[in-house]
Amino acid sequence: MPKAMESLKRWTPEEVRALGTVTDVGTAGEILGLTRGAAYHAARTEQFPVEVLKISKRRWVVPIAPLLRVLGIDEGSEVN
Repeated sequence: MPKAMESLKRWTPEEVRALGTVTDVGTAGEILGLTRGAAYHAARTEQFPVEVLKISKRRWVVPIAPLLRVLGIDEGSEVN
């Protein structure tokens, strides 16, 4: 496994939900197994797996609900 991939955190469903309603592109990318650079590149080229909202010129956010759906995690269910 490439060294960059080894350092990525493994996110639990509880941790993803605890982020609230939105997160930054880098964190969303990490949740999906992307490096920060790859996540921002995907967002810039409109290839990110979920909708990215451009709040301002330098602030982009990713809604958590679609991220959970892409991951196959039910938004409201408890994880045992």
